Amino acid sequence: MDGLPRVESPQTVRTPRLVLRPVGPGHLADLTALKGDEAAFGLMLHGTRAPAQVRQELEDDMAFWAVRGYGTWAVHLAETEAFLGIVALSERPDGRGIALRFALWPHTRGKGYAREAARAALGFGHEVARLPRIIAVAREDNLASRAVLEDIGLRRAAEFPRDGHRMLVYESLRPPPPPAQQGQ
Repeated sequence: MDGLPRVESPQTVRTPRLVLRPVGPGHLADLTALKGDEAAFGLMLHGTRAPAQVRQELEDDMAFWAVRGYGTWAVHLAETEAFLGIVALSERPDGRGIALRFALWPHTRGKGYAREAARAALGFGHEVARLPRIIAVAREDNLASRAVLEDIGLRRAAEFPRDGHRMLVYESLRPPPPPAQQGQ
């Protein structure tokens, strides 16, 4: 990013290989490139974005973090700080709920980064943000995303048509607290 010393946010999430940081102004160039790339962002809801739209989404994402305490993270390789993509917990515009979303650069695929980032975001959502239900939506023919969702424990819950494609809805329910903690 900018090479300056970094003060980590309490919402920063670390995994063995990745650092997930809430998106901020310093991520604009990376987000503009990622969200404007058809191979990286073409399958996301509403597809690729123009630079002005990315800037507005970044402002919205930062405001969402401030209100909700969760949102979109920039995914970085811990060892080099390289920007790999995004993972998010965000409200779906169709009212289906809080959704896990991820989009990483195509050259990072096949290395388990999406799975690692998605698992970390899902854990944050249930354990820190205390979200009782988190969904994800994938096109039926997006086998890679479906494999990630199933591997991290989401279960198919519903489906719906969109733009001539069958969309699959997955869900994860927060586990109940251990018996000793129930009623506290």
